[in-house]
Amino acid sequence: MYNGNENIVICDHPLVKHKITMLRNKNTGTNEFRAIVEEIAMLVGYEALRDLELDEIEVETPIETAMCPVIAGKKQAIVPILRAGLGMVGGMLKLMPTAKVGHIGMYRDEETFEPHEYFCKLPAPIEERKIFVVDPMLATGGSAIDAINLIKGRGGKDITFLCIIAAPEGLEKLAAAHPDVKIFVGNLDRELNANAYICPGLGDAGDRIFGTK
Repeated sequence: MYNGNENIVICDHPLVKHKITMLRNKNTGTNEFRAIVEEIAMLVGYEALRDLELDEIEVETPIETAMCPVIAGKKQAIVPILRAGLGMVGGMLKLMPTAKVGHIGMYRDEETFEPHEYFCKLPAPIEERKIFVVDPMLATGGSAIDAINLIKGRGGKDITFLCIIAAPEGLEKLAAAHPDVKIFVGNLDRELNANAYICPGLGDAGDRIFGTK
């Protein structure tokens, strides 16, 4: 819980903290960086999936027949914000292998720092799905807010947002814009700098995941 908001969860697991430190290191190479992002997505995703509903099915064990719990339904959707969000999809799919995957493309204006949409493809029926929007970094909050606006505009209702690091400015802005959305954060960083980069941050997540500059 962050500042009394029950919809915001800042992960405090030692493994998450350790792995984020590895991401911050400028000497961490592309292959290792990509693998760690996927691992953190699984750890943060594990926390975000605690409220999945369960059904019971009959299972024959080697000893007897028993009623055992299983995830209710198979209508989860993972929606990465392109392009950095793609790095978290693999980890989430390991937790929910039957989930469908949508994509939302956003780019940031380098002068105004405002996000602009260039692509949106969501699995149908989106209004019936439990939706997990993923992006490694929550900086100004603009991209996350606009992505969730797009999903809601197409009928999505049950939405959770996951990121690896967040700036206080972006976290508060997202929570105010979408008070119904649950937000899971690997680490809350100190602040945004004048160029709207998270400090201490980890650089440009997309560039580090894909080996570009």
